[in-house]
Amino acid sequence: MTKLSRDTHSVGRVHGVRRIDLSSAQLATSESARDINRDIILELIRFRQPVARASLSRLSGLRPSTISAIVEQLIEENWVTEGAVVKASRGRPSTMLSVNPDIVTLALDLRPDRAILAVVDLSGRFLSRETVMTYSNPDRTVAHIVTRIGLLRDQHADKSFEGIGVSVPGRVHPATQRLLLAPNLKWHGFDLKGALEKESKLQVEIDNDANACLLSELWYGRLEGVRNAVLVAIAEGIGTSILADGQLHSGYNGLAGEFGHISMDPSGPLCGCGQRGCWEMSASSRAALHFYRELVPKSSMRNIYQLLSLAEEEDAAAVEAVSRQARALGRGLRLITAALSPELILITGDITASWERFGPIVQKELEDSMLVGPAPRLRISGDAELARLSGSAAMLMQRHASYHRSTHASQKGRGLPASSARLAG
Repeated sequence: MTKLSRDTHSVGRVHGVRRIDLSSAQLATSESARDINRDIILELIRFRQPVARASLSRLSGLRPSTISAIVEQLIEENWVTEGAVVKASRGRPSTMLSVNPDIVTLALDLRPDRAILAVVDLSGRFLSRETVMTYSNPDRTVAHIVTRIGLLRDQHADKSFEGIGVSVPGRVHPATQRLLLAPNLKWHGFDLKGALEKESKLQVEIDNDANACLLSELWYGRLEGVRNAVLVAIAEGIGTSILADGQLHSGYNGLAGEFGHISMDPSGPLCGCGQRGCWEMSASSRAALHFYRELVPKSSMRNIYQLLSLAEEEDAAAVEAVSRQARALGRGLRLITAALSPELILITGDITASWERFGPIVQKELEDSMLVGPAPRLRISGDAELARLSGSAAMLMQRHASYHRSTHASQKGRGLPASSARLAG
């Protein structure tokens, strides 16, 4: 049979026949099915820990013998550890399972003016978090980051560091992981992955910051039951990430979802991408600061949170500047609803700190811009910096686990797995 899994969330809602691309369809094998089941069990352990093997069998529907085989593999690979033995009122005692607390990853959130570096464990707990200065010279920045990484590894010498997950304010080629488009970072074409791996001697995985935020939502199980969503990340620019039919979608070359660089006003201000009037030029945090400086020309304000604080204190110019940003944000969501028709739009970033005040403006503009029917649900996803870091860690762990699994399969004399699927995605 073709390698297609049954979408339990969509039963009763799918009409017609699902299209199968016979030129690229692969037959499912016992190996790929085992790999998919392994990933699901690892996620169940992470979400339900501590959990017994019998509970995993009940939750997943897999036979106890299958669960035992998968758990033994995860223990052998060091992802899972056994803990306390719990005696039930009836039946045999159960040994509880948890993800290994000694496995950690480094998460790096790279911004134009700074980088945030964190140590995150398999359960998503932050063990350390600090700010690192960045420079216009990428090689100098990498050297500074690697120095801080060395210090963090010394501070957590009892942990096993599996790699570095990096979120960047731009688009990354899905195959080469080189920066394709990062107008606000200005490191076009720089081999960040290669430079970090060479200096740190760790596996490095890189992705767009909006993708990292959306992966964080999946990582913590906050999108259960949602199959089609778009996350909009608001900072110095605007980034978007697409969840289509339960899968992160980056397009043919990794550039899918660059709504922030679609022109809303051809006579508008020049964007870093070279075009005029892009959406991010009117709806980003940088735009709000620009609007305020237009109203208060002598202002030296450079920090969006100072502006939001002023708005909360009823400063008229600040309220008008952020309201103008909110209106532009809401109007621009028409690009997303018309193109993708998501069931949910998530907003993360600076403006969410004052969402109670400015969120209704965004909501109204969204509702007024609909082509037909009700607007998708709109909600915020919390601390953008925290989401970028946790998403970067999740990305690294996901890709590293796939690599680890493939290596384990090769050592066992089995072929490499054809695919993998995460429970959260």
